[in-house]
Amino acid sequence: MFYNSQLGSEQDTINDAALGVLDFSVVAINNITPFSPTVGVFTLPYMIQSLDEAVELTKSPAAQQLVDNTVRDAGVRIIGWTFSGFRVLTNSKHPVGSLSDLQDLVIRVPKNEIMIDTYKAWGINPTPMAWSELFTALQQKVVDGQDLSLVDIESVKFNEVQTYISNIHYNFLLEPMIMSEAIFQDQPKDIQDAILAAGKAATLHSADFLRSKEASAKANLLSKGMQWAEVDEAEWISKATTEVWPKYYDSVGGKDKINNVLRALGRDEI
Repeated sequence: MFYNSQLGSEQDTINDAALGVLDFSVVAINNITPFSPTVGVFTLPYMIQSLDEAVELTKSPAAQQLVDNTVRDAGVRIIGWTFSGFRVLTNSKHPVGSLSDLQDLVIRVPKNEIMIDTYKAWGINPTPMAWSELFTALQQKVVDGQDLSLVDIESVKFNEVQTYISNIHYNFLLEPMIMSEAIFQDQPKDIQDAILAAGKAATLHSADFLRSKEASAKANLLSKGMQWAEVDEAEWISKATTEVWPKYYDSVGGKDKINNVLRALGRDEI
């Protein structure tokens, strides 16, 4: 096991898995999207609105289509999913409860076009930055804030460099477990079946872990001085879905792909 970017960035590990020099990796879904653009449908802002929706979605035919596309496009196979929760917004300057509060902040985002365009729809120009650079950038005030799940904020001790948490829900952090497709195909059928069964079991375990861990992560962060703000997201949702979604209809495979996901979630089609 190699932790904390010992083998390079998440995108490096996707490349290595595609080449067959790395067996497995766990990556944020936004990092696999450049290799397999249709996976971006899961990262459209406010597409997933609860953990239960995320779990149901990963079991749906819509998710299986994305698995197949990722094998084809990226040379890696998604064998299961992990869940880290919604990317809540943190910053070091002041509470954020509305879009107007956001306007004077410099916010880091991953190098992901959908996430960048979401912040632009909200009226600011975010700063794309590699994960490995983020803690130092927050510490040195190069950027004021970022978004990440509560569990991850706690684990990387962002409470040391951030004060305010805003409870937004635009992006649910799905982290696919990927395997080199070349290595997968080299396995006999019984081993392939065992890997896929283990992936399904790990997916369910991850959901249970998040349910038990998220509340304690929040409590721990607040006990260490971070401040919590609820957000009325009506305006955030309106701008994100009307300005961002249409830009990505083609790259995620068209409205049909989006409607497949919306049907799987029991929501109205576009």
